[in-house]
Amino acid sequence: MGKTLIEIDEDALAVAQDAFGTKTKKDTVNRALREVSDRVRRHEARMAAERIAAEALELDALTDKAAYRPGPTVGDDKGQAA
Repeated sequence: MGKTLIEIDEDALAVAQDAFGTKTKKDTVNRALREVSDRVRRHEARMAAERIAAEALELDALTDKAAYRPGPTVGDDKGQAA
């Protein structure tokens, strides 16, 4: 872990410390960075899952009744009057 000198918005830091329940600036900043990186990973995973689901579920095939209700086949009209 590297050491970096930065200027921090003290008001935002106080809000973050209260939200996270952290005591030190270091703990608060590290927690905030982890929260953001976790959020990005979750978002990327959700987007990947949605792409997979969209590819697996073709809605046009579900709305096309001919795809799952085949019409009569040859010989199905036996015994019916013309």
